[in-house]
Amino acid sequence: MATSALATQSILDSPAAANQLAHRCRSVPTLTSTYLPRQHRKPSLQVRCMAEKLPQQKLKVSTKFEDVLAFSGPAPERINGRLAMVGFVTALGVELAKGDDLVGQLMNGGLPWFVGTTVLLSIASLIPLFKGVSVQSKSDGVMTSDAEMLNGRFAMMGLVALVLTEFVKGGPLV
Repeated sequence: MATSALATQSILDSPAAANQLAHRCRSVPTLTSTYLPRQHRKPSLQVRCMAEKLPQQKLKVSTKFEDVLAFSGPAPERINGRLAMVGFVTALGVELAKGDDLVGQLMNGGLPWFVGTTVLLSIASLIPLFKGVSVQSKSDGVMTSDAEMLNGRFAMMGLVALVLTEFVKGGPLV
């Protein structure tokens, strides 16, 4: 097999043979499939995936302040999502109980609760990240980090929709 490949290569290297093949192959679109023999692979060659047998490496998480709170870091969207989830449920609950819209809730004593909740949840979310615990290491089953991010995004959109609806309506949603 190797000798036929070398013989073919030496034939194609000569200028006369190359001109003759070029003249003959102008109408033939593929030179390799027409004139060169196909080399067959050994049927006993098997490829196995060895990834399952390798030990799992822990992801190294940066604990620097700039990396944790970077725009694409693990903290900003996660903290905002958690605050939005708590805020959306609380805003709807207080609206159903008292009948106040979101702005009315903040003006009638809700601002200190908002600030306190924001500080408490932010600190509670940052402590594990500064200790080097990755978010993915603590997620399993239904409660995954991706599900938390998705729910947080929906809660952020829900808060914005609630504020816009109350603004257009001119009062509380319910």
